[in-house]
Amino acid sequence: MKRTAARSHRAWHRLATRLEEGLADMARRPDRGDISITTVIIWVAAVTGALVIAGTIAAVVAKYNGNLAGI
Repeated sequence: MKRTAARSHRAWHRLATRLEEGLADMARRPDRGDISITTVIIWVAAVTGALVIAGTIAAVVAKYNGNLAGI
């Protein structure tokens, strides 16, 4: 039981220390790797465009599937 308590105490201490270091790092460098809103907008537009193109291709293939069978 003593070993379990000691391990728990060490783990808790390690976690608290890491949290304090992370908070200190955030205070020192507040802009560390944040994604800009422009990047998010570009990615959303790219994914939306790809989905629209794929949907259009699927609709055209579904519409003309009977005509394409004889080719």
